[in-house]
Amino acid sequence: METYLGLDFGGTKLFIGEVDNNGNILSGKKYSTGYVNQHSAVDIIKSSLSDYLRTVGCGDRKPSAIGIGLIGRVDPDTGQWLQIDGDRSQAIDLAYDITETFGLPCFLSNDVKSATTAEQCWGYGQISRNFVYINVGTGIAAGTVIEGRLTRGSHFNAGEVGHTQVGIQVGVKCCCGRFDCVETIASGSGFDLCARMLKPHYPDSPLEIPNSGERVDVRRIYELARMNDSLCEILVDNAATAIANLIMNLVRVTDPDTVILGGGIVSDPMMYNKILNHLHQHTMRFVTNGVVLTRLDPANIGLLGAAAVAMSGFNKQNNK
Repeated sequence: METYLGLDFGGTKLFIGEVDNNGNILSGKKYSTGYVNQHSAVDIIKSSLSDYLRTVGCGDRKPSAIGIGLIGRVDPDTGQWLQIDGDRSQAIDLAYDITETFGLPCFLSNDVKSATTAEQCWGYGQISRNFVYINVGTGIAAGTVIEGRLTRGSHFNAGEVGHTQVGIQVGVKCCCGRFDCVETIASGSGFDLCARMLKPHYPDSPLEIPNSGERVDVRRIYELARMNDSLCEILVDNAATAIANLIMNLVRVTDPDTVILGGGIVSDPMMYNKILNHLHQHTMRFVTNGVVLTRLDPANIGLLGAAAVAMSGFNKQNNK
């Protein structure tokens, strides 16, 4: 049995685990990260991986490779982590560094593209060579697979679909400089932005707006929407419409037979059904496998994605 070490590096945590070639998670451990620059992130990755190997280990197995899913832009061909965001941007030879330090081949990818690779290996990619995976969490991004190939783009920035406008006009400014991008309406951060903007117009709504530095709880928004709270109903319907419009735009551009949704925002049954209800049959007629929730565990898809990147890179390197 071949196994792979996956490292899912996100904005708040690093999840390290060992995964076999069937997508079974054999072990795992989480580490805190926080807001850090790339060099600090590399130190966290290396020290955490050392701790994992010392405290958890892999038994008598030697993993075949290490895979890392990272926020930001990644060049998987050179193994460089190019940037986290515009303020944290420096090309780092991370794959080489990890290989030299730990003696195992290392492969990198962006976190959402890693999750898309996991879908290819163990999810709906088993029945589709043309699909879109859309992750709706703190932000919104997508991985697009066309004829079995994951689209990366000329600067490894393909899939930043959160920065598209989708016909909902709230008046909230996006970090990209435009107004009312889908990410500002339907992501976890978008729910927070819209709730803060609209709450003064609904003073009787029991929705709690926390102090700056904390986000509005989307689960609470869903709970109140089910109780017919007007503010939360608007927030949910705007988000569902925005995501549905995003799906239909991507369908028109890439012609997938399957659209896969991942992330905590869309896994709620109320939100998922609202999204489906906003889709137009004519636009969706060729999406023969439907708009589906990922079959992979949303809590572990990042780890599975990192392991899938390791497996794919190792197999390619060895022409398997």
